[in-house]
Amino acid sequence: MKLLQLTDIHLNAPGQTIGGREPNENFRKAIGHALDRHADADALVITGDLSDWGDKDDYLRLKDIIADLPVPVHLCIGNHDERDTFLSVFPERADENGFVQSVFDLPGGSGILLDTWGPDTHAGFYCETRLAWLDSRLAALEAPAFLFMHHNPVPIGIAPVDQIMLQDAEAFGALVAAHAGKIRHIFHGHCHLPLCGSLHGVPFSAPRGTNHAGWPDFGNESNLSACDLPESYAVILASEASVMVHMVEYGYQGEIRREGSPDYADWNRLTMVR
Repeated sequence: MKLLQLTDIHLNAPGQTIGGREPNENFRKAIGHALDRHADADALVITGDLSDWGDKDDYLRLKDIIADLPVPVHLCIGNHDERDTFLSVFPERADENGFVQSVFDLPGGSGILLDTWGPDTHAGFYCETRLAWLDSRLAALEAPAFLFMHHNPVPIGIAPVDQIMLQDAEAFGALVAAHAGKIRHIFHGHCHLPLCGSLHGVPFSAPRGTNHAGWPDFGNESNLSACDLPESYAVILASEASVMVHMVEYGYQGEIRREGSPDYADWNRLTMVR
């Protein structure tokens, strides 16, 4: 099974930039780069911050861009989004409680989209209603589950980022622990950093994002830190035995060299390019 994860696309009015980069242009480049190389993907999931300011025009533009893509596209919302505005354009994405949550079939199990949005805050929330929804869906599944969400469910050790992580982390973690045997992997965004770890033995990961990049500034106590590292997306390769996640820095503009060989006999001081 192959999945593509894009995150933090931050669409805004065409021509406006974030960190000197145009989010609409970078999103289209990410889609083109990913599907040119991974047209065999089983699904493409965008894990939130679809819009930079939650404007309806951004969601209309997103709907137009993804309408004719050759792979199924699944959407989460993040702290920069506005749930009601999003659902005015994508009403079919709501669950029975009005949250942007759903379960979808995958060749290797089931994907579950989670809604961690909360009003007037950059932090994430997963209330009792959402917990009950996820608990019932996981209980009903026989196949492995792959969870997709926006906010990081554990602290990353950088104070300003941890202030806006998932606020209901303890309750969410307890639910993950209860269903750990069914959850293969958790995919998130939000931090604009390449991250990996585990929660009650369940692995999680996040790529950097398709536009502006963060920086792991552990000494910063009050501000979010940015840098000019390349834009990226994730390629996920999953089998019954393993899950492999690649972060593809498609924004890299330098040379890519094919050098060396996996054959040990070809490694010598005369022929190796160093």
